[in-house]
Amino acid sequence: MTTERFEVQREIAASPGAVFAVLCEPDGHVAIDSSGMLQSAEGERVARVGDRFVVHMDREALNDLPMGAYDVTVIITRFEQDALIEWTISGTIQPPIRHLYGYRLEPSANGTLVTSYYDWSEIDQQYRDLGIFPVIPESALRATLGILARTVR
Repeated sequence: MTTERFEVQREIAASPGAVFAVLCEPDGHVAIDSSGMLQSAEGERVARVGDRFVVHMDREALNDLPMGAYDVTVIITRFEQDALIEWTISGTIQPPIRHLYGYRLEPSANGTLVTSYYDWSEIDQQYRDLGIFPVIPESALRATLGILARTVR
């Protein structure tokens, strides 16, 4: 069976509230991105399911598809204050792909145990047939957690 979800964990020496604050800010997503695709963002801090913001992307950072610069709308699909944030994107490619990204936060002895995940199990068959999933490797999730740890210090 093929894995259609990555999950990585890291303990971060900051409170769940401090970590969650970074994850709720559009610019926070850009600041912690390890893929190089997220260039800038605009929109308000998210606070509930259904909230949205725009991210200006550059796919050339991955060197896999010649998409260049484009925009995506991040749509929050799950939200539990200081505990869970998940989103999908809508953008240039239609219908939406339906891959999910998220973070679960759990208080720990030294701060917060952060689980980052990327799930592409719900993508349409037309996208599955392209053979480009996962879009980012598991190592990128790990690297993003390292940047997140540095950012909240």
